[in-house]
Amino acid sequence: MTEVAESRRERISRRQVDKFAERRAQLATAALQTLAQLGYARTSLREIAQNSEFSHGVLHYYFSDKEELLTECVRQYEAACVTRYDEIVAAAESATELRRQFSTAMADTLRADAPMHRLWYDLRNQSLFSESFRADVLEIDQRRQEMIWRVVNRYAELGGMTLTASAGVAYAVFDGLFQRALLHQLAGRENAGSELAANVASVLGTLVA
Repeated sequence: MTEVAESRRERISRRQVDKFAERRAQLATAALQTLAQLGYARTSLREIAQNSEFSHGVLHYYFSDKEELLTECVRQYEAACVTRYDEIVAAAESATELRRQFSTAMADTLRADAPMHRLWYDLRNQSLFSESFRADVLEIDQRRQEMIWRVVNRYAELGGMTLTASAGVAYAVFDGLFQRALLHQLAGRENAGSELAANVASVLGTLVA
């Protein structure tokens, strides 16, 4: 009877943990738009509550502070983003096709998801000042680097070429191009996407020999 009771308590405990995590995910989803629109510095838990169906008290129950909520938001968004180009990598049959589709996809996500990308860069900048963000940012940054490296590595394989740059260098180059294009996109420059696509296609060819 003792073993049965203990097993039941464990199942109940796991369900409670799962429900708590599910609720946090729901709250993070609701907060994403407000955070992406206003940014970290201008957003409070109260502001998020006013722009969602959840009360300020509920947010405080599931998140100790704004930093914890912001980290959960970006983690949730990045979980989907870090596989953004995997279908392109898997489907491409030539280096030329991969280069075209990758550069186009980067431009498309710039146009479609600029506010969300802005939120990621906001968090990364905050991590320079707040240690509480740093471990999460480094983990997300590593996953983004691996995503880009899968593209570059496959491009070299399809073209029978040799890689001339490390994963870190490749990521830094593409991330820099994207962040610059994001600034131009948010500033209203209509050619930001097309310019990014052209730069990505050009740079990709410099990472192999």
